[in-house]
Amino acid sequence: MSTKHQQKIQLYDLFAQIGKALSSPGRLELLDLLTQASRTVEELAVETGMSISNTSQHLQRLKQARLVETEREGTFIRYRLAAPAVSELWHTLRQVAEQQISDVDQALDAYRERRHEFERINAQNLRLRLQSRDVVLLDARPTVEYESGHLPGALSAPIETVEQLLTSLPDDKTIVAYCRGPYCVLADEVLALFAQAGRQVARLEEGVIEWQMAGYEVSRA
Repeated sequence: MSTKHQQKIQLYDLFAQIGKALSSPGRLELLDLLTQASRTVEELAVETGMSISNTSQHLQRLKQARLVETEREGTFIRYRLAAPAVSELWHTLRQVAEQQISDVDQALDAYRERRHEFERINAQNLRLRLQSRDVVLLDARPTVEYESGHLPGALSAPIETVEQLLTSLPDDKTIVAYCRGPYCVLADEVLALFAQAGRQVARLEEGVIEWQMAGYEVSRA
């Protein structure tokens, strides 16, 4: 092997470090959560159901690949994505899987049992309807994610707040909900409760990341 080819292989080996870091379902779930908001190891462990030790090991692997970075917060270590490109990488990985692996759609149907129950609305149409004020937009994610960044005009509506919202939101407007994107059930769960109460509902499949990638701004609390 020539010296030049050895140097080329060294480059590919560096690229492969990213692939190796992404080769775990657990690490992908952690990346998915970190696209929404920064979190401590303890918070991520609770969200994923993994042990703190296992969560920490996965995060260290992601950090070694320069996909996440840390900052100290008192006695805790908070993790966040190292760059916006990491979020785009995760989005692209999902898109390629959707296009190339037929089982993805079937697996998504199994996970999101209510996936086909609600009217779907796209980002462009949502913006128009927000301007005409004939919809109420709800963010079904946890409060920490809402505060990190949400769609303009959205109200924070995690599942535990829906009972109160049912009596406070106007009856003559369509309830539109979104969450972490198309691989998230939180919006489905919120919309199901509104639908059971006889409200007109619709789902935005995209989340904050897809909204930003489309060139739209987000609001932050």
